[in-house]
Amino acid sequence: MNVLLVEDESKIANFVCAGLRENGFTVDHCEDGTRGYEYGTTREYDVILLDIMVPGRDGLSILKGIRRQGSNVPVILLTARNELDDRLEGLNLGADDYLAKPFFVEELVARIHALMRRVSGERQNMLTVGPLKLDRLTRVAQLGERSVELTSREFNLMEYLMRSPDRVYTRTQILEHVWGYDFEPQTNMVDVCIQRLRKKLELPANLSIDAVRGVGYRLKYCDA
Repeated sequence: MNVLLVEDESKIANFVCAGLRENGFTVDHCEDGTRGYEYGTTREYDVILLDIMVPGRDGLSILKGIRRQGSNVPVILLTARNELDDRLEGLNLGADDYLAKPFFVEELVARIHALMRRVSGERQNMLTVGPLKLDRLTRVAQLGERSVELTSREFNLMEYLMRSPDRVYTRTQILEHVWGYDFEPQTNMVDVCIQRLRKKLELPANLSIDAVRGVGYRLKYCDA
């Protein structure tokens, strides 16, 4: 799950980024609102976390701009306790939730999951392609009756491929969605992670992660 965090306080940003990554999220962090707005309107995210008081465009301005463009991406405002008017304005502008500082990362993670359940519906928390299932909440992979332990990156990569079986994703698309935007396109991390997934999952003959030469990878399933 890709998250954009717009937060100028480095101490808060560091613990939020670390906590989210420990829970399997891919996080982009912007320290100022101008860059945050650029990221929020040009890149694809599952959730955006906005601090209201940031340099450049403030959080409410970013939210307003995102909604004006027709984006329905879920947004959680991070606010100080005395910013009641800002919180109300944010909710009226289309924010989905808010969290007052200071907060525990565990609560933020729980709110993100709750928000995603509301947006996507409970059923979409479970991804299923043939005999392979991924539980997005418990982050457990199961092939038939066998549970498979995956690292956070492996789980995120598999989740990405399972969103659209048979669709070919380029290595750059996979890098951006699973590792974030700060990796060199020439890296072989995608290929290495795919190899590990194939070994761990031991997929049956009718379900495979195929390499498409010169392009990338796809998850192929034949329901024969």
